[in-house]
Amino acid sequence: MRYSEHIPPEQLTVNASDSMLLFTAALSILIGMILVYLGRKGKQLWMVTWSIGLIICSVLMGASLLIE
Repeated sequence: MRYSEHIPPEQLTVNASDSMLLFTAALSILIGMILVYLGRKGKQLWMVTWSIGLIICSVLMGASLLIE
């Protein structure tokens, strides 16, 4: 099903604030640390790898929000 109306790009970011994105980054770091622990405990290397990637991306996003 196709919609004839498109959402303008300026409306996509109306509800996103820097504090909410910073909270999302902090929550992602916490989730990543929990998943690293569970991945090591369960000997799942893929989970540890993806969780470390999540932590790195979250730290970079949080730093870019704080530096602005």
